[in-house]
Amino acid sequence: MRMRKKKHSAERIAACSDFLIGDPAIFYGRPRDIFGNDDPVLLEIGCGKGDFALGLAERNEHKNVIAVERIPDVAMFALEKAKADFERRRTAREADDNADAPPLRDNLRVLIGNADYLADWFAPGTFSGLYINFCDPWPKKGYYKRRLTAPGFLGMYRKIVKPGSILEFKTDHGDLFSWSLEQFDAAGFDILKVSEDLHSLPDLSFNIETEHERKFSAEGKPIYFARVRFPSGGEE
Repeated sequence: MRMRKKKHSAERIAACSDFLIGDPAIFYGRPRDIFGNDDPVLLEIGCGKGDFALGLAERNEHKNVIAVERIPDVAMFALEKAKADFERRRTAREADDNADAPPLRDNLRVLIGNADYLADWFAPGTFSGLYINFCDPWPKKGYYKRRLTAPGFLGMYRKIVKPGSILEFKTDHGDLFSWSLEQFDAAGFDILKVSEDLHSLPDLSFNIETEHERKFSAEGKPIYFARVRFPSGGEE
């Protein structure tokens, strides 16, 4: 079902411009200009309303996170969450009045755009990790090239992600998951961890839930998870 157009979405997005990458091509090869530091950069493709990206940024204070979302009205929520979280922490810091406290974490940015253009926006080796959560399964056979784990996309990721980095993938779609594992293997990725029922694992301390994950889990659907390593040789 298509999301109903949100009122005043352009204004709401503009109000969060400090957390938005408006024109990523401007920063090609220079992620320092986005974050003001040379910390490693993690990438989430299809961030939805931003719960995972926010959790990832919080868990990795010394890394930066770029969250990509194709639909502006969805990315708007991720932007508003990033802004609200930063303002909450800034208010708490001001109330604490601790002059020796470290700088506030400001390591999350949202990019509104299509993943097809990632290699045009980011230089080779920009990212130190990649996360794909609950992407469109494109179940019709003729549409398989649109899946974010299709060979064409995996080849593009190898250009912009450092060799040997980790890719984590979650979905509720069993057929997509099985197919994706085949693509990872064929592309030379090392498959490190696989679960066909993520929430049944005894230790989930590594997991950051998404909005879809909570919904699907509440409905009793299994969550499929894979952690794989990019080939050490980089792009072919």
